[in-house]
Amino acid sequence: MAKKIKLKELSEAVNKCDRCHKSKCCQYVTQNIDKPTTMKDFDLLLWQISHKNIHIFKDDDGWFLLVLSQCTHLQSDGRCGIYEVRPLICRDHSNDYCEYDVSIKDGSDLYFSGYDDLNTYCRKRFKSWDKRFQKKSWKKNAAPMV
Repeated sequence: MAKKIKLKELSEAVNKCDRCHKSKCCQYVTQNIDKPTTMKDFDLLLWQISHKNIHIFKDDDGWFLLVLSQCTHLQSDGRCGIYEVRPLICRDHSNDYCEYDVSIKDGSDLYFSGYDDLNTYCRKRFKSWDKRFQKKSWKKNAAPMV
């Protein structure tokens, strides 16, 4: 049986965008990534998170790169400058439960804001983390850094 939505709840969800003056959902981009399982996978994540404005998190929906970068169409009043022709992902975004309710960091199972956070996690997860460069398979299959 579907949950009945009270008029007050619907009104609050619709008005969240009006109360969210920082336009929290327009301040970043997320990209779903494959679940990292190997040291090589995590080493790649270390490289990615070494770049400015890149965070990584895991929640109920999987693993994600979080790119902190404001939408270029966001106006000074927090409104969308291309609202009528905005992309489908923006149209499909629901504010039923969004960053206004809980931040990505607080709503995640794992959250890494920088190299040190992720490196500490990797050292706990893999006993031989610091010896990963000694493996022959790494040296053979390693892609050149650009």
